[in-house]
Amino acid sequence: MEKTMTPVPIKPEIGIDVLGQIDIRIGTIKAVSEVPNSDKLVALRVSFGDHERTILSGMKQERADLSVLVGKQALFVVNLKTRKMAGIPSEGMLFDIGYADGILPALAMPERPVPDGARAG
Repeated sequence: MEKTMTPVPIKPEIGIDVLGQIDIRIGTIKAVSEVPNSDKLVALRVSFGDHERTILSGMKQERADLSVLVGKQALFVVNLKTRKMAGIPSEGMLFDIGYADGILPALAMPERPVPDGARAG
């Protein structure tokens, strides 16, 4: 069981129009590989139904066996600008729970399988 934590204050309010600009989708993790010369980053190969993307995540130290992520569905932000990290382009962001609060992160996952590419919200 996770340690008890006190939630940080809620961020300032935003309008529904701002929230509507964030494209969060379900993807299935097809492969996980280490990023050379990085102590934190792994490369996730993620299926979004009609295409696949490489999304880097700083989760290398969070799990003893990263291969357990293969086949899992999770939420991803897919409309961020591509960003190079450790020389590798990352085409989105894993939407996880806990990292910002200093607890062991967990994937944000659907309660049952849904089609890859399905939108959240």
